[in-house]
Amino acid sequence: MTTPPLLSAQGLHVTFPGRQGAGPARAVDGVELDIRPGEIVALVGESGCGKSTLARALLGLVKPTAGRITHDGRPLDYSGRALRAYRRRVQLVLQDPSGSLNPRHTVYDAVAEGLRIHGHAGDERAAVADALSRAGLRPPERFFLRYPHELSGGQRQRVVIAGALVLEPKLLVADEPVASLDASVRGEILALLLRLRTELGLAALVVTHDLGLAWNIADRVAVMYLGRIVETGTVEEVLTSPRHPYTQALLSVLPEAPGTPQILTGEPPDPSRIPSGCRFHARCPALASGEAERAGVAKACRTTDPGILTPGTEAQSACHLSRTGAQPAY
Repeated sequence: MTTPPLLSAQGLHVTFPGRQGAGPARAVDGVELDIRPGEIVALVGESGCGKSTLARALLGLVKPTAGRITHDGRPLDYSGRALRAYRRRVQLVLQDPSGSLNPRHTVYDAVAEGLRIHGHAGDERAAVADALSRAGLRPPERFFLRYPHELSGGQRQRVVIAGALVLEPKLLVADEPVASLDASVRGEILALLLRLRTELGLAALVVTHDLGLAWNIADRVAVMYLGRIVETGTVEEVLTSPRHPYTQALLSVLPEAPGTPQILTGEPPDPSRIPSGCRFHARCPALASGEAERAGVAKACRTTDPGILTPGTEAQSACHLSRTGAQPAY
């Protein structure tokens, strides 16, 4: 029996007013996504694809234009008290620990801040020490009176994670959690997130542009392009047998990837001017190589929207070519 999702986006849209006479910008344009208890989902895509906006919507920081978010099967309530309670259970870990931490606050105060905001009635010192210890800063008392500038980058990121753990959440939303760290420290933080999943049953949505990171940490991958999830499946399905040309191109430029990199030409289209048909068609290597034409789907690529992917147990791709079963020859 499939475990019910802990957090779910259903037909989610987030639209912002256009600039300089342009139409509304559809930053998130019909996303369906489930995150189950104890599961790590990697949300992957280029800058500007909408993944950070989707993450902010899931955190309740941006109210959707349409669709809904459910947590433990209940629709997200945007009243002040309900959001306050929700944010104890769903915590954000930001990319840049230096920007996340107040330089005037000690480590103790940085971690205790959430407890104070939420009116924690228990032993504050014990809760802060436990969170720091779980985040790998031991003995925790040695870090209480330190300031951010006295810590390494990896230690600062651990303080940020401790600040999230102190509220005993069920889900972390980690936005590029290791992008600012050295390669050696990146592995330590990823190992920490995996350990927290094992020890605490924590689920996580990891927002990243790095498919290599997804391979190292995720159970499932959702690939996002221009406001939509265009491919989803287990990490093995998506990263060893990608079906969408966008995913294939992203994987091809990894240092360890075999063959010739598929360099995508041009910038992603403006979300206020989403093209007809498949939103990736103007940059698609399968169209450029003639593969889509040979498979008889070139017209559909340019004129017919492949539709919105819905959560399920099977790998899915919003691609006309992949649905023919054709193997790309580029």
